[in-house]
Amino acid sequence: MAYATISKPGLYFNTVLYTGNGSTPRTVSGVGFQPDFTWIKNRTASSKSHVLVNVIQGYGSSGTTLKSNSTDAAENTSTTGRVANPGATTDGFTVGDSSFTNDNSQSIVAWNWKANGAASANTDGTAANVTVSANTTAGFSIVQFDATQSRVSVGHGLGSTPDAIIMKQTEAGGSGWIVGGFGLDWSGYLSLQDTAAFNNNNNDSSGTGRMFTPDGYAPTASVWSTNGSAFLSGGTKTCIAYCFKSIKGYSKFGNYVGNGDANGTFVYTGFKPAWVIIKQSSDTRDWIMVDNKRDPDNVVSNRLFPNNSDAQNTNNDMLDFTSNGFKIRNTNTTANVSGGTYIYMAFAEEPLVANVGASIPATAR
Repeated sequence: MAYATISKPGLYFNTVLYTGNGSTPRTVSGVGFQPDFTWIKNRTASSKSHVLVNVIQGYGSSGTTLKSNSTDAAENTSTTGRVANPGATTDGFTVGDSSFTNDNSQSIVAWNWKANGAASANTDGTAANVTVSANTTAGFSIVQFDATQSRVSVGHGLGSTPDAIIMKQTEAGGSGWIVGGFGLDWSGYLSLQDTAAFNNNNNDSSGTGRMFTPDGYAPTASVWSTNGSAFLSGGTKTCIAYCFKSIKGYSKFGNYVGNGDANGTFVYTGFKPAWVIIKQSSDTRDWIMVDNKRDPDNVVSNRLFPNNSDAQNTNNDMLDFTSNGFKIRNTNTTANVSGGTYIYMAFAEEPLVANVGASIPATAR
């Protein structure tokens, strides 16, 4: 059995559902902590982008937002706009009157992570202006840094080698979201804003164009490296990155192979999942995201798509959340084409066995 180091996952990751009311400011509570990274999606209306905000880029009138489904640069917000200061409450965040995050009568979901509050400088790598908010207990850090047209190394603050990194240029003109790790070759990448398969075209013989391993420098316990010539719009540009390390009983980042059968692949995580993202890396497919709040019972079927602005889509018999992982329940190609490789990231509702008290095993749904 997997004994967890985190007995209460909801102190570090939590999903909240709320109904928009169009007022400003609107307090959304029930998170259980003051989030450092919040990802919001209007799930009723189509053409409403995903909104991502974090403590380093800031919230409120001086802060910025990014969209997972877009290559757009960071956008300035306002106190009446998308997301205001979560410091207004220690149990959630506040939103403005934007239709993206608080449209009247619309159903909205917010996924929340705890890093370590205000960022501090990190000088582990060669990149300039690196600031990090790192939660080593939860294996999560937010990093802002300056990338250049040549290789730089960037301190991530995790204290151990990351299993996944999601990064983006935040200034105008950049390409898109660059996603690496998940047990795949670090020299290639996926793009969060589109359906493209794993891109390993930058794996040139010299290594200079590789996304996460330029010149052969693979991620380490203190830094990862990147060559900005592969994704920057030119010169020196500010970037943001979310770095993740699997924590036993709390989070897991990896890949699995589909079997094309309704009795689909079982993925062991060591916990009952609260939130899962899946993307076929071996072919062109949507990213899909599911959670335990929009689907409190099996079968889990209410899907959203990080790469587009569609409203929530119901796919019957998508998958089950079990006490120790998730089980694919259909032959849909977005999660289970025969022989297809899929990456996933998962966070826990409850560890299979918590390392506290009598170590009571997790209950099934």
